Amino acid sequence: MALRTLSALPGFADTVFNDRFNRMDRLFSQLTGDTPVSSLPAYDMKKIDANNYALTLSVPGWKEDELEIETVGGTLHISGKRTDNETNDDNGWIYRGIRRADFRLSFSLPEHAKVSNAKLDNGLLHVSIYQEIPESEKPRKIAIENSQPAIEHKA
Repeated sequence: MALRTLSALPGFADTVFNDRFNRMDRLFSQLTGDTPVSSLPAYDMKKIDANNYALTLSVPGWKEDELEIETVGGTLHISGKRTDNETNDDNGWIYRGIRRADFRLSFSLPEHAKVSNAKLDNGLLHVSIYQEIPESEKPRKIAIENSQPAIEHKA
């Protein structure tokens, strides 16, 4: 990449470019009221089978008591709020790439979906979602009746 050749320090130009993007994103977000892209944790969504889904969020350095998961009216909210003063400690840091800002993510849940389990493991928050469709709402086949009698041929 051409930007890497502009500085003697490896990755310096990338860091400057990313920092400028983050500052522009925060400014735009303040003007529009939206959450900056860089302040949201990365996540994966996976369909396990017909009724089970897995949501995984990257939350390195977060503790269980700093994370909250709740469902309200068909929406899943996952938020993180720091309890310590680590975010205000900028002494001695050259570069801080691990996000430490409070966040709130929201997902629309499909009808009849419930969060069945949540687990924090090695910086990843795993949320299991189960969708149970009632029998009355499952698709079913309807037999077609033949009202005309069959014509028999006698030989």
